[in-house]
Amino acid sequence: MIPDTRPRTPGRPAPGATECAARLWEAVWHGDERCAGDIALAALDSGMDPECLFLDVIGAVQRKVGEEWAANRMSVAREHAATAINERVIAMLARHPAVRREPTRGRITVACVDGEWHALPGRLLGEVLKLRGWRVDHLGAQVPTPHLIGHLHLTGPEAVALSGSIATRLPTAHATITACQAAGVPVLVGGAAFGPDGRYARLFGADMWAPDARSAADRLDAGPPLRPAAPHQAVDDLPHLIDQEYTLVTRSSARLVRETLTGLEERFPPMREYSRSQHRRTAEDIAHIVDFLATALYTDDDDLFTGFILWTAGVLTTRGVPAHSLLPALDLLTHRLRDLPRAVRLLDRGRRSLLDHPAVPVPVPDPETPA
Repeated sequence: MIPDTRPRTPGRPAPGATECAARLWEAVWHGDERCAGDIALAALDSGMDPECLFLDVIGAVQRKVGEEWAANRMSVAREHAATAINERVIAMLARHPAVRREPTRGRITVACVDGEWHALPGRLLGEVLKLRGWRVDHLGAQVPTPHLIGHLHLTGPEAVALSGSIATRLPTAHATITACQAAGVPVLVGGAAFGPDGRYARLFGADMWAPDARSAADRLDAGPPLRPAAPHQAVDDLPHLIDQEYTLVTRSSARLVRETLTGLEERFPPMREYSRSQHRRTAEDIAHIVDFLATALYTDDDDLFTGFILWTAGVLTTRGVPAHSLLPALDLLTHRLRDLPRAVRLLDRGRRSLLDHPAVPVPVPDPETPA
């Protein structure tokens, strides 16, 4: 069968991709790796363009994995198993004669920000770039910046493609962008961490930004930018960091989590009867709030924090936990950080976003509970 090479509307799957993705999803959901591989190979043998198979089928299934986890229809273990199947299907396809390409262009390094475990988006980009003739070094998840820079000096790529899905890694991403530019290598960034409009890519002075793998490949096909003349500096880019609030919150994060957890137990005595697992999950939720608060201080972006609070409220609701349970934690953090005006502003915005959101019921104050 001749591959369908008709132009596609951006964002619209290739013909047959939606049906193929539905079949692949069923196999992944049931943990059937052999069936998943057979579905992908059959699509390839029927003439589906390999790039479409990677992005419009496997990529679409992986997005659904994340959506199902957030909706509490897929456990963490099942999510990891599904991701592992997708990764192995990608590896199988990469060895297929219809997919292998000899490099005819320059070299691109693809890596995840240090601390970023979501490696599959970068892997998909790497495979697409190989299809388009690039020589690709895919370094995988959470690449420490010094090791990345050492690799750049050793291999001299045309560009670095830096992937980030978790916003709390943005400060590290900024440092990595700066280090790569100091090594004379331009940086393309992508992934949910950089914002749907690439706002943090621009804030951190990245040379390129792309909303998805296909756009990233198109951007590199247009030609990597000139080698950066000088790296951006954090304080020059982000003058608000002079107030040290980001540093103060980051350095005291463990204490903030511990004291907030203790305060919650005082306000809500039934917490003292929590199981070890419940206690641990509550501590993790508080730690995430502190991490996103610190990141919002770094970027000076209220929307980053309020967006996380509302997302967390939605996730908690799907798990049967009242969204308004976040409010006491925000109040306690506000009290402990009362001398940091930007932090207080962010926490207040987070609290108001919860109270203003129609899906979050406003709790009735208990007159016996101290403020």
